[in-house]
Amino acid sequence: MNKIFTLLLFISVSSFGQVPKAPKRAEGDGPYNKLIIRGVTLVNSTGAPPIGPIDIVVEKNRIKEIRQVGNPGVPVDPKRRPKAEAGDKELDCTGMYLMPGFIDMHGHTGGRAQGTPAEYVYKLWMAHGITTIREPSSMNGLDWTLEHKKKSSLNEITAPRIMAYTAFGMGSDQAITTPEQAREWVRNNAKKGADGIKFFGAEPEVFRAALEENKKLGLRSACHHAQLEVARMNVLATAKAGLTSMEHWYGLPEALFDDRTLQNFPADYNYNNEQHRFEEAGKLWKQAAEPGSAKWYQVMDELLKLDFTLDPTFNIYEANRDLMMTRRAEWHDEYTLPSLWRFYGPSRISHGSYWLNWGTEQEIQWKENYRIWMRFVNEYKNKGGRVTTGSDSGFIYQLYGFAYIRELELLREAGFHPLEVIRSATIKGAEALGLDKEIGSVEIGKLADFVITEENPLSNFKTLYGTGAISVTENNEVVRIGGVKYTVKDGIVYEAKKLLEDVKIMVKKAKEEENFQMTQPGMGKK
Repeated sequence: MNKIFTLLLFISVSSFGQVPKAPKRAEGDGPYNKLIIRGVTLVNSTGAPPIGPIDIVVEKNRIKEIRQVGNPGVPVDPKRRPKAEAGDKELDCTGMYLMPGFIDMHGHTGGRAQGTPAEYVYKLWMAHGITTIREPSSMNGLDWTLEHKKKSSLNEITAPRIMAYTAFGMGSDQAITTPEQAREWVRNNAKKGADGIKFFGAEPEVFRAALEENKKLGLRSACHHAQLEVARMNVLATAKAGLTSMEHWYGLPEALFDDRTLQNFPADYNYNNEQHRFEEAGKLWKQAAEPGSAKWYQVMDELLKLDFTLDPTFNIYEANRDLMMTRRAEWHDEYTLPSLWRFYGPSRISHGSYWLNWGTEQEIQWKENYRIWMRFVNEYKNKGGRVTTGSDSGFIYQLYGFAYIRELELLREAGFHPLEVIRSATIKGAEALGLDKEIGSVEIGKLADFVITEENPLSNFKTLYGTGAISVTENNEVVRIGGVKYTVKDGIVYEAKKLLEDVKIMVKKAKEEENFQMTQPGMGKK
């Protein structure tokens, strides 16, 4: 493994390390010989507007029929509906909304430092409609990740479908310093069953060789362009070399530099001081070419020609622009484990816990950073570019599942139409993974992966949160509405609220065992 990866792997493993494995599945009903979902409004990812009422027929784990059975406000004529026979399962979803299963393109299965068992993470994802994840880095170990991938594919555990992307160099017993060593590692990675590679950076010749070999084998790739190597290969350079997707936004402003070649690092900057690292990162987009300039569109157009994928993960950095809001999110009270809460808190050691002296000035810089970043992503989408939805949960006060829904809201803030948000959460992720023939849209022949809700998500994405959205009845009673009703994966129907209840019990038990009381940083016992 190369020197840059050695450092980054050390940082990551200190946060990860194997977590308890997921237990045998005890949730979900099905798959059925025939499942008929009745009366939904279909919100698909094909670009079509919502349509309903629709009946959907699933045989085992495949969509067999999609039938329009009536018109809004008019009773459905039973003669128009697919017939159920003895033994068939009918799910009455009259008035509900159905979408393709969500895809989280940046889903880490927690780690030892966070103290998050796989069951906890998987149930939070599934409870929010996430039926597929890309596991970038596989930091619990490739064998561990592939074992869970196999069990999930067989539905032996309650978990999303898993795509395993190995961190470049992982498992190598020697430094990867030559192109041939890089090619050999890539070939071995593919033989082990990995779906792709996650890069942090590498020497240019080594990086290009690895990307070329990976592409030759038909696998995909992602990169977090860390500042330690981005000056030698930014997003445009790696995309030209064969990289298929980028994570976050590092490397993109560097490709847009037009009056400098390096980020404006202060003289006392130290990359290992994460307050330095993230505070200065909040100033980076202001150092790039002016939005709308010739350089801005030159880089954008080159990435478009390469069919390159952006996975922005807006949510994971939201605390940088509003730490109090993110830290006080209501779901922490009942769904965040004590160990994870401690990990989030200010620390000079824990990754992503860099709140050493974070205040108004840093937040203002990051708000401006978001404004420019969001403009690039939205324009990229408008010009036909692929933008996907990822969360990178388990860090920086972002909780599994809940953070993914927040990402949908942030794509909306960036300028995406609600239907475009759903496309990013479904078919665009499927395309980036090479799975669009199987998942990502509700079409005949595809796998039966669905999110079913009682509220219209297009009018309020907050109704997708497990804690629901606030509403007031005609009698002036304050209530909660929403939350995912059913998550369907491979034709198996899961009650989302039951999964959330399981997580709530896990958290309550952990608190009781530790006599734990959640307090805010610096305000008493943790």
